[in-house]
Amino acid sequence: MSSGSKKIFDFSLLRRVFGYAAPYRRKFYLSVVMAIVLAFITPVRPFLIQVTVDQYITNSIANMVVVMTLIQIGLILVDTVLRFVFSLTTATLGQSVVRDMRVATYQKILNLNVSEFDRTPIGTLTTRTINDIESINDIFSDGLVPIIADLLSIACVLAFMFWTDWRLAFVALIPFPIILVATYYFKESINRSFFRVRNAVANLNAFVQEHLTGMQVVQAFAAEDREFEKFKQINREHRNANIRAIFAYSVFFPVVEIVLALSIGLIVWYTSREALQLQQSQQGMVVAFILCLNLLFRPLRVIADKFNVLQMGIIASERVFRVLDNPNVTRRSPVAFAPERVRGKIEFENVSFGYTPGVPVLRNVSFTVEPGETVAIVGHTGSGKTTLISLLNRLYPLDHGTIRLDDRNIEEYDLSALRKNIGPVLQDVFLFSGSVMDNITLRNPDIPREKVIEAAQMIEMHDFIMQLPGGYDYNVMERGATLSLGQRQLLSFIRALLYDPALLVLDEATSSVDTQSERLIQHAIDTLIHGRTSIVIAHRLSTIRKASQIIVLDAGEVKETGTHAELLAKGGFYSRLHEMQFAKKDLPAA
Repeated sequence: MSSGSKKIFDFSLLRRVFGYAAPYRRKFYLSVVMAIVLAFITPVRPFLIQVTVDQYITNSIANMVVVMTLIQIGLILVDTVLRFVFSLTTATLGQSVVRDMRVATYQKILNLNVSEFDRTPIGTLTTRTINDIESINDIFSDGLVPIIADLLSIACVLAFMFWTDWRLAFVALIPFPIILVATYYFKESINRSFFRVRNAVANLNAFVQEHLTGMQVVQAFAAEDREFEKFKQINREHRNANIRAIFAYSVFFPVVEIVLALSIGLIVWYTSREALQLQQSQQGMVVAFILCLNLLFRPLRVIADKFNVLQMGIIASERVFRVLDNPNVTRRSPVAFAPERVRGKIEFENVSFGYTPGVPVLRNVSFTVEPGETVAIVGHTGSGKTTLISLLNRLYPLDHGTIRLDDRNIEEYDLSALRKNIGPVLQDVFLFSGSVMDNITLRNPDIPREKVIEAAQMIEMHDFIMQLPGGYDYNVMERGATLSLGQRQLLSFIRALLYDPALLVLDEATSSVDTQSERLIQHAIDTLIHGRTSIVIAHRLSTIRKASQIIVLDAGEVKETGTHAELLAKGGFYSRLHEMQFAKKDLPAA
């Protein structure tokens, strides 16, 4: 907990968080002014009550009692309105900062290199964007400014008590060290409990999310009972963590009430003794001091909680700033060459790359694809085929070498312009929760419905889509769960057709399509690649016989290049792949 405690005084982080409040400085200044005003108003009511009791009730001046009562009612109304405005201002300020920070964080995530997503759990980035930034909101709504307001109120009440009667103030505060010690231990206990609860919630969320996603596997292997026992264990840890936090509250609040009762008892004892000795009424003083004690202990009950909120907000801000300061972003070209449409000439020159330093996936790969040419890339799993496409899209930075598009280094292209000219049809098709239309157009309002239908008819998917409940408005659910793998892949073909890219990339695009569906889309592929530079990655060698050029990769190196007939005639690596694949088809049925 020591490291966590130090974060409270990390003023560099606090300054940076408050930097996001700069556009809303008027709200911030207003909240500070309101805190000061509320602090000075706090002891006024006890003073008015003391005056009313000692001077007007004791002397039976009824009209002044009414006047003082009306003044106090007015003061209560003013105090209530000011507290409402204060709470609303701090909450609005916090939500405004949260909105800006969340936008900045998500924008940063959108620009991170794909390699960052390879090594960072998606749940972690989700937590940073949602939960941690929400904790930063608490710095404003329940943290720094409210703590300052509470401390100022405590100071003003104490000043009034010592100004009124310093001896009685000392007597009333005799039990005060008990509350200070109790507050410190309560803060530390709640802090530890907070971390336990947070970790338990994270474990619970991760378990539930993973097992809901993989429920089909759990049920298929009759593992429900085992997984349910694991869930109960994690849920038990979550319950125990919350009980520890509840126990701390259950101890602290009664201690506060006991200390308050002791202080009130000491006040009554001391003033009674004074009244007996001096034969002088102390009613007003007693009432004022009892009210002051309540005003004193009210913020003390919650100030420990607010310190924890502040501490957690600073820790959360450190995590968020770690994302915002991540240097692993896609480099933006200072030239920003942004042609509307490229011709499609692709050159790889001595390209080397590895996802992990020192473990190369590609080694000095060089080849050229002429505009309008269809090139096929084949090789064993893990040979680097898909990596070539990722590098062409600038999803990863090169280790060595150069990739050119139309004789220009792809690093010089505007990233959006580059990717708009490349149409990928991937093996693992991701569909978002939403309608068929939304997934085809990617929610682009500029694409008319008629154009989508035309593309679907070209792929011969229109009739299938119209058979779905709602047709193009059918909700495919999360990850396209209501469609088969082949149907999801066919939708990705419509998407590629619709965006009319200059370069077409088919990465195992027919791997999840049955033979009948493959025949249905083959003529669409032929139409789609006509007049476009196309790169086809395929395990099924029968689908690439018409390719202008076939590049054979093995262990990240180019082993052979040539046409289908030329490579078969060489009797080399491609020929052996061809023989192995077609030998499997000739095996007798079991």
